Amino acid sequence: MYPNVELLIDGAWTKASGGRTLTVVNPATGEPIGTVAHADRSDLDRALEAAEKGFATWRKVSAYDRSKLMRKAADLLRSRADEIARLMTMEQGKPLVEAKGETMAAADVIDWFAEEARRAYGRIVPARADGIYQLVIKEPVGPVAAFTPWNFPINQVVRKLSAALAAGCSIIVKAPEETPASPAELIRCFVDAGVPKGVINLVYGVPAEISEYLIPHPVIRKISFTGSTAIGKQLAGLAGLHMKRVTMELGGHAPAIVFDDADVNVASKLLAANKFRNAGQVCISPTRFLVQEKVYGQFVEQFVEHAKKVKVGDGLEQGTTMGPLANPRRVTAMEGFITDAVKHGGKVQLGGNRIGNKGNFFEPTVLTDVPREARVMNEEPFGPLAVIAPFSSFDDVVAEANRLPFGLASYAYTRSAKTATAIAAAVESGMMSINHHGLALPEVPFGGVKDSGYGSEGGLEAIEAYLNTKFVSQAGL
Repeated sequence: MYPNVELLIDGAWTKASGGRTLTVVNPATGEPIGTVAHADRSDLDRALEAAEKGFATWRKVSAYDRSKLMRKAADLLRSRADEIARLMTMEQGKPLVEAKGETMAAADVIDWFAEEARRAYGRIVPARADGIYQLVIKEPVGPVAAFTPWNFPINQVVRKLSAALAAGCSIIVKAPEETPASPAELIRCFVDAGVPKGVINLVYGVPAEISEYLIPHPVIRKISFTGSTAIGKQLAGLAGLHMKRVTMELGGHAPAIVFDDADVNVASKLLAANKFRNAGQVCISPTRFLVQEKVYGQFVEQFVEHAKKVKVGDGLEQGTTMGPLANPRRVTAMEGFITDAVKHGGKVQLGGNRIGNKGNFFEPTVLTDVPREARVMNEEPFGPLAVIAPFSSFDDVVAEANRLPFGLASYAYTRSAKTATAIAAAVESGMMSINHHGLALPEVPFGGVKDSGYGSEGGLEAIEAYLNTKFVSQAGL
């Protein structure tokens, strides 16, 4: 059964002070399934006070002991994965197998950062005179405010939460109101593992109201946000006014480049699988499929055939490979993108329509011959919509790949080592995966450039954003 989700403040699960709640809706049925507590200003004040006290406690816990607690939380998460995955599917829509995969992957993220906690090393800098020690020390930056979206309810929280805890920071998580239960259960694993009260706090409410209060607050020293570029720029500007350190993981519009020497069978299969994963609601989803002219027709044909095999349905039903969109807004957005593309001369090769009148189901859609002027060629579709266009030369595809202000993920397929090296150097993105899809593992950097944000939420780079560097120069008396 789906729970009525509460806040976590100072180690206690609690209703909002004002008793307000928000309704949680199952995107497969359109029916209410539960509620989530709606924090008011007094709840945020209590969370801030708790985070400040929690930081004072947690920063004194050794990296060795922080790591042990985190590993225990990861083990608890794995043991509860089946139940948590079911909650995620009910609130977000993705197929149960994807929900469980996200939950199990989150445990791996916790384990990775648990080990990084033990390796947040400083260093000794050789001095210019005898009797002087020059020490570089890493210290936790302080209480963190983290803001996460609904497309990956656990994945987006666990990276911020794990990096903060590994560094010795406390945290206030503002998790998504549309998908609140699964992140709450993630955090419950940390509470049950024995993380001291106040170290982790969880709130829900109106995103703008919470961010506008938490970001400028003097208790908060670090901001981490995942979401749209437009909102990210606003929050980064607000953080800048108060000199707060910021990690921003924002929108993308990933080019997927297929050269004429590529294995088209492999490229079409892998790209289709990754396009329709989570119904395309993935920040690193391939969106602009740029295919060299010689193999363009072959790729379109094979990609469409793979898309036809996608089984759309309730994520809880066996055999479903793509669930509903997470909310009605995405359905409206898909319809708008497709109508605009066709108006500009685009051709619908597959799909293009909502499925039924119950839930937020939408057909896997493939468009071709869409000109650059169409909205979908310039705005992130964030849905099950693939746009395929031909290119002639290397220089042409690089120009198109770099045309937009986004630079999160990119993909390329080629049998040529020379071409692979050249395209990796030429495309302006924080991540590129060539001949496979190898992004978002715990141990590798995860982040973008340009309007897609800055900072990393993966690899050893991720924990650095939660640490201050202090230099100490000491001479003997």
